[in-house]
Amino acid sequence: MMAKTQLGILLRVTIGTLCFQLLLEDVSGAVHGVFASQGLDQSISEANLMFEFLLSGIEIDEDNNIFLLDLEMASMKQGRAFLARINDNIPKTLSSIDQMVKALEDQRGPLPLAAPQFESLILGIVYCAHQAKLQVQDDDRDKWSDVMFRLANITVNELRRPHPIKKYT
Repeated sequence: MMAKTQLGILLRVTIGTLCFQLLLEDVSGAVHGVFASQGLDQSISEANLMFEFLLSGIEIDEDNNIFLLDLEMASMKQGRAFLARINDNIPKTLSSIDQMVKALEDQRGPLPLAAPQFESLILGIVYCAHQAKLQVQDDDRDKWSDVMFRLANITVNELRRPHPIKKYT
C-alpha cells in the first residue's frame, strides 16, 4: 500500500515537472514575441492526459511492453499514441536505461534537451519507479532505484538550466 502511495506521489511530481517544463517553453515564447496560449493549453492538456493514463494503471508484460489497464483509455487515439511513444522511445532493460543515463550525463551542453528527449527522461523515471516496485530482490530494487535517481538528477539539472532567449521573427 505504501509503495502504491509513493508511486502515485512520484507520478504527480514527474507529470508536474513535465507541465512546468512545457510551461517554461510556452511562456518564453510569449515573452519574446510569440503568442503561445494555444500551445500552452495543448501542452497542459497533453500532460494531464498522460497523467490520467499513468494513474489508471499500467502493466508490463514479459517482453517489457507496456499496456494500459483501462481498456477504454488504451483504445483512444491519444492512448495508442502514448503507448507507442512509451514502448518505442523508452529503454526497457537496466543496462539500456543506464546507457541512456550515461549519454544524457555526457551530452550536457549549452542547449536544453529537446521536448522528445525530456519526455523520454520523465517517462524513464516513471518506468524505473515501476520496475523498482516490482523487484523482489533488494539488490535489483537498489539498481533500479539508483538509475531512477540519476534520471531525476538530470531532470532537476535541466529545469535549473537557464533557457536561452529565443528570437522569433
